Amino acid sequence: MSRPRPVVFLDRDGTIIADMHYIARPEEVALIPGVAPAIRRLNQAGWAVVVITNQSGIARGKLTEADYEQVRARLDALLDEQGALIDRSYHCPHHPDVGGPCDCRKPGTKLHLLALRDLALDRRRTVCVGDRWRDVKPAFALEGRGILVPGPESPPDEVERAQRELATASSLGVAVDRILGAS
Repeated sequence: MSRPRPVVFLDRDGTIIADMHYIARPEEVALIPGVAPAIRRLNQAGWAVVVITNQSGIARGKLTEADYEQVRARLDALLDEQGALIDRSYHCPHHPDVGGPCDCRKPGTKLHLLALRDLALDRRRTVCVGDRWRDVKPAFALEGRGILVPGPESPPDEVERAQRELATASSLGVAVDRILGAS
């Protein structure tokens, strides 16, 4: 029997694509420079790449599930054009102000645990990467590593906290260098 694959949990908006705030149209998808080669390197090294994204715009009525799926498909197509693959995407369509709290909204780990089970991944080798504290905080509960990649929407206090408690990297490519260097 083969060994379960390690996994990198990536945030979507602000980490893989430019954060357009409630992106609802596929033509608005813009890859952040350098992400496709970074994801391709993870793919080539045998790491699963799973997107975990909060999509509160669905609960707020700013986009529909169909809009989300069209945007997800466009992201997958853009990455595929550059030889990169996201193994699976999971999203939380909720917001605590609309319908109350849920277990799947990051920093909750319900979607991470679902991915570990669905794809038979190695829980001992997990890394959470994103541009906000809520993206990397699940690393504690998962007993993995967290790397914050600051972007324009990253609050300075969250960056400082990640520097103290987890790690930061200047780009997804640099984060992948660290991930692959430590595996």
